[in-house]
Amino acid sequence: MKFDIETFDPNSKARAGKLHTDHGVIETPIFMPVGTAGTVKAVHISELSDPINAQIILGNTYHLYLRPGLDIIEQAGGLHKFNGWNKPILTDSGGYQVYSLAGTGRKIQEEGVKFKSHVDGSSHFFSPEGVMDIQRTIGADIIMAFDECTPYPCTYEYARNSMNMTHRWLDRCITRFNETEPKYGYEQTLFPIVQGSVYSDLRKISAEYIASKGAFGNAIGGLSVGEPIEDMYQMADEVTDILPKDKPRYLMGVGTPANILEGIALGIDMFDCVMPTRNARNGMIFTSQGTINIRNEKWKNDFSVIDPQFADGLHGQYTKAYLRHLIRCEEMLGSMIASVCNLRFYLWMVGEARKEIQAGTFTAWKNRMVPQFSQRL
Repeated sequence: MKFDIETFDPNSKARAGKLHTDHGVIETPIFMPVGTAGTVKAVHISELSDPINAQIILGNTYHLYLRPGLDIIEQAGGLHKFNGWNKPILTDSGGYQVYSLAGTGRKIQEEGVKFKSHVDGSSHFFSPEGVMDIQRTIGADIIMAFDECTPYPCTYEYARNSMNMTHRWLDRCITRFNETEPKYGYEQTLFPIVQGSVYSDLRKISAEYIASKGAFGNAIGGLSVGEPIEDMYQMADEVTDILPKDKPRYLMGVGTPANILEGIALGIDMFDCVMPTRNARNGMIFTSQGTINIRNEKWKNDFSVIDPQFADGLHGQYTKAYLRHLIRCEEMLGSMIASVCNLRFYLWMVGEARKEIQAGTFTAWKNRMVPQFSQRL
């Protein structure tokens, strides 16, 4: 794998690059649709390529480990062959899912994490070494180190202890990763994760530790978990000043269109979030003009296209009134149309950001687009 930075924005830390993998080239900045259990909810694999123009998708170690299980995935020849997606895949290590299991008997200890399945209540254990083996078997191009996603709010002492354990776990991940080989004949790479909650000194310590490992790319975790947006931006800004400039940076679990554009300005290259598809199923549509709650009465007899930016495909074929009807009737087609529309907008948005970076006009464009994309229509 290699990462080439092609252009830097003159007025921010934004940059446009290309991340080369054995499953294809990813043009950055990029948004990665979340396919938690091997599928992006309500979206066909073919739609991810056209009209969405996704270049990489996510899978999740925790969910895929539980269902369908590693035996099935390995028999299929890895997740790419199992789900039919022939472009790059990134897997989240399951650290966030473990974080979300608080209150269900989850136990975090130095060796790893004991937890109970949300599916059937069975007991399981994740160690850094085991998570590396699981992700090798899933077969993602980019695999994530096993970390503890620090909750917000938390005390300074908790954040420091959690960060230090994440660093120790990282060393074990690296050792195990280096001891093993890819199973399916293509290269895999490991991304460490910066933690430290919203404590500036901890974030800097963690960023310096992660940077010292010389990994191909690096991630920033533990943000977008309830902290004020200003804190998220501050932590990302400080961390990107420390992480190597010649390597891709991934801000995990972020977020709204405004969050992504501001993150790009801070030097982030990769983003993911369930928001486009989760909110789509609830009737929230992201458009180039702003955000629509399609359930509202005002769209009942609005027979205009969903987003005037896109006159072809689903956007041009269906009207706001029809989509509202489907969503309110809880028809599956409504979730499908809304999910495709939202993901297409997200991928269009980061594509436009890339063009603006290349043209040297990103900052001015971003300052216009953030309020436009954030308004409620």
